[in-house]
Amino acid sequence: MKKLYAVIGNPIAHSMSPLMHNDLFQHYGIDAHYQAFAIKEEDLAEAVKGFRAMNMSGFNVTVPHKVAIISLLDDVDPLARSIGAVNTVANENGRLIGYNTDGSGYVKALKSELQELKEKKVLIIGAGGAARAIYFTLAFEGVAHIDLTNRTPTKAERLVEECPYHAKSNILSLNEAEEQLAAYDIIIQTTSLGMSPNSECKVLSLHNLKESAFVSDIIYNPLETELLRQARDKGAKTQNGIQMFVQQGALAFEIWTNVKPDINRMTNKVLQQLGGTIC
Repeated sequence: MKKLYAVIGNPIAHSMSPLMHNDLFQHYGIDAHYQAFAIKEEDLAEAVKGFRAMNMSGFNVTVPHKVAIISLLDDVDPLARSIGAVNTVANENGRLIGYNTDGSGYVKALKSELQELKEKKVLIIGAGGAARAIYFTLAFEGVAHIDLTNRTPTKAERLVEECPYHAKSNILSLNEAEEQLAAYDIIIQTTSLGMSPNSECKVLSLHNLKESAFVSDIIYNPLETELLRQARDKGAKTQNGIQMFVQQGALAFEIWTNVKPDINRMTNKVLQQLGGTIC
């Protein structure tokens, strides 16, 4: 019988996960199908009940359900539980188990460009769900110094306080971060600022960015945000959100199938859909 997988969220029509996963199922000869489902917040419990009844093999979870889904699962991976959000669910012998591949996917993407992270000084811009997953996972990986800057400092403070993994962290205003930018080896932009159609926006000035810095933006539409363009113009190495998206999807695929998928194939499929190339 064909296995069924899904992604749930609201809105969900923009998701490229069905394209990516269905291509992988076909490529590896797996009899399965991946479908997007728009699920309203008030309908989440009924949707999960339906997935159980269908014996769905697994599903991805996106906004706004990553936190609420936890109470509807049978168990949650320790890292996902510490983050407080789940983006991947696997049906393991009838039990729904939650995982978070966002942070791990991001760190894998980062390691594809930078081999050694532990001694790097990192600045994370933002304090939302993506920042939380990335901060917790970097701390879990042993990165020693991770500062945060956010328009609302109390959100960043709460994020640091709730992290069970130790890292030296300072909370900076955006102005303080701009002035101290030369101190950082890695700058990670996790907010929606700069996303299409508002692609000319950027969250802070890069006038103090050092040339040897690595600047990462989790946005992948556009492929090069204004922040990344300015970083590249200053000689810094950059990375957009394509690899994070692909790597988190690859980890989910591996959890479901025990198959390590072809990252290059996945990347090319997403780039074809977006109609561009990475600068």
